[in-house]
Amino acid sequence: MKEFIITEARTETAVLVGLVTPQQNEQKVKEYLDELAFLAETAGVEPVKQFTQKMDYPNSVTFVGSGKLREIKQYVDENEIGLVIFDDELSAKQLRNIERELEVKILDRTNLILDIFARRAQTAHAKTQVELAQYKYMLPRLTRLWTHLERQRGGVGMRGPGETQLETDKRIILDKISRLKAELADIDKQKSVQRKNRGKMVRVALVGYTNIGKSTLMNLLSKSEVFAENKLFATLDTTVRKVIIDNLPFLLSDTVGFIRKLPTELVESFKSTLDEVREADLLVHVVDISHPSFEEQIEVVNKTLLEIDKTEKPMILVFNKTDAFTFVKKDEDDLTPRTRENISLDELKKTWMNKLQDNCVFISAKEKTNIEELKTMLYDRVKEIHVSRFPYNDFLFQQYDADDDAL
Repeated sequence: MKEFIITEARTETAVLVGLVTPQQNEQKVKEYLDELAFLAETAGVEPVKQFTQKMDYPNSVTFVGSGKLREIKQYVDENEIGLVIFDDELSAKQLRNIERELEVKILDRTNLILDIFARRAQTAHAKTQVELAQYKYMLPRLTRLWTHLERQRGGVGMRGPGETQLETDKRIILDKISRLKAELADIDKQKSVQRKNRGKMVRVALVGYTNIGKSTLMNLLSKSEVFAENKLFATLDTTVRKVIIDNLPFLLSDTVGFIRKLPTELVESFKSTLDEVREADLLVHVVDISHPSFEEQIEVVNKTLLEIDKTEKPMILVFNKTDAFTFVKKDEDDLTPRTRENISLDELKKTWMNKLQDNCVFISAKEKTNIEELKTMLYDRVKEIHVSRFPYNDFLFQQYDADDDAL
């Protein structure tokens, strides 16, 4: 009788590679690589080491220098690493040369994010958008898929097959891109009809960097069970819920989170998903106040919003995760410049945030801290929009307010 031995599936391990350039110093590269590590973990990969190199600009052939590539090669071979992930987008030439040198699977940040999106996509809409983005990414990199043709030598009858195969493959992918765009157009028409059927209710959209607690906040406000997880891009499909605060109803949508170096292909493909942002009357920008680079994350989100919709919309800044905010108090004799790490939350509130006045609130969705203050702020903003849209309803609101005062 045969004995069957059950072995656990081994987690894929990877090393991460980033460049220190005049545009991004060592601290920034460390933050970017830590985020890349989180992306890798979200994709089910275990990052075991980070490699960095100082260069004025990436090497056009191998991204990093030849010496650094040999160092990575040695570590990969000695530790049986099967994957190397680069923090920036690689060209077809760089991918081909690095793969030939390291003899393991190579991914760049864009490819990794696309893989995560493909894993997370649940609905036909999201799956179609991800597939379209993947084909757009693949198209200029087709040459690395046909490296076996390089073994062919020149001569009579041997000069055409490679080009012919590449052209055939390009045509197939271009046809698929056209088909997927047509499918998305049909889905967008259906969703447009659905949005029109919602009536003229005020629309509020939650926006922000990925993994900053939007879905948790959505669950609190709408009393629903939207999927929330401590991983990047837990939400891909836009979720819309009807929320009622003090008899005032409005529509609240939870949108896909943004990230630094978000692939252009994904921004393009997911623009239809982000129609909720374009059609929103009010944006609620959720920020992870506990993150060391939260101000940069705010800039990333604002820049992405500008790409999606040029129209300026009223916005509330919600600084979430106050329960996770930490700082190290400086000694009185320490004369070095203050940094985010040694400023208290109270001191932080007195900086540029003080100018926001009634357009910001500090909460903890996890601990349910200041949620009532946020609800009051939302009520006031939604009421302003509603009254401007339906002036004849102002009398009703005045009556509600009078009744509340009487109570």
